[in-house]
Amino acid sequence: MTNNLPLTVKRSIELLGLMAIVAVMVVGRDIIMPILMAFFISIMLLPVYRFLKRKKVPESLAIIISIILVALFVALIVWFFSNQIGILVKDFPQIKANVTQHINSLSDWISRITHYDDKQQKAFIQAKSDDLMNMGTSLAGGAAVTLSGIFVFIGLLPIYIYLMLFYKDILLRFIFMWFKTDDHPKVKEAIYETESIIKSYLIGLLIQITYMTILLGGILMLIGIKHALLIGVIFAILNLIPYVGALIGNIIGVLLTLTSSQELWPVITVLGVIAFVQFLDNNILMPRIVGSKVKINALFAILGVFIGGSIAGVSGMFLALPIVAVLKIIFDRTESFKQWGVLLGDERPAKSPMSFPAFRKRKPVATKSGLEGK
Repeated sequence: MTNNLPLTVKRSIELLGLMAIVAVMVVGRDIIMPILMAFFISIMLLPVYRFLKRKKVPESLAIIISIILVALFVALIVWFFSNQIGILVKDFPQIKANVTQHINSLSDWISRITHYDDKQQKAFIQAKSDDLMNMGTSLAGGAAVTLSGIFVFIGLLPIYIYLMLFYKDILLRFIFMWFKTDDHPKVKEAIYETESIIKSYLIGLLIQITYMTILLGGILMLIGIKHALLIGVIFAILNLIPYVGALIGNIIGVLLTLTSSQELWPVITVLGVIAFVQFLDNNILMPRIVGSKVKINALFAILGVFIGGSIAGVSGMFLALPIVAVLKIIFDRTESFKQWGVLLGDERPAKSPMSFPAFRKRKPVATKSGLEGK
């Protein structure tokens, strides 16, 4: 019936649908985000679940064992950060002395190039410190609510994972019943490809965290940088957030290095090693490990990260790319939404649609990678 509607009405319905989805995500993010997280983790656990099933392990027990493996992995990360924070607390007197030294050096430099003397600088720092304290007090008021939300999130996650794996056949039947029988081959193909893409993406990210921690932490440790392993782990985890995470990781690495040394050469060393490891990761290691068939262009990858962050915070930023990749798979296989799949993709038309009418149609055309020059 919608095929008979005017084009402007169709596009208006699409945009209204998009706005409705975003509105639902914003309003129901506390309910939706644990479900989405459980969905992606469930897909990642499918190989373990299927392996246990082949070994004649009862279905419920196979699901529970899979969830326990995830819980052990999370517990290991929590233990590591707790241990590293304990080391930082023990080093606090030295950290305070190093920070004081850097502030004094910065103050002397500012005095030499500007008209601000030490008293004016101290007054400015004191004022900003008071502002930060006031901000911290206001944030502390909502800390209990935030922590309770985290505990609810963590508590619901294993329940959702268990139920999704246990009732996966019902969910699959529902998806097939949603479409016409003639479209079932396309639906089946989309389901298999979605599973493959998500598994390769998430497992690839776990491998990426491992080798980046070993490379970055190991090199910094050999050079003699303090808190090398902590810098490596923090950067590896933040690097999972496309584009933005690497910048934040660099800043945290510099701050940790400044607090552990009164010299500047360790900072330059940390930045250099991070740049080297990132080059290896982006150009050699990650493309070979993930090898995703779905390529998202940089514009919508960045937009997805910021939109996901504004809707659901850090978890939204982490899940942005896999969600966009799943949407692209669906759009590419739905005739009425093919233009959205083209918009999210990384393959640019080989010729300008303004000059060549053939490149304006829905049929496949010659393309070039979004990374190639004109």
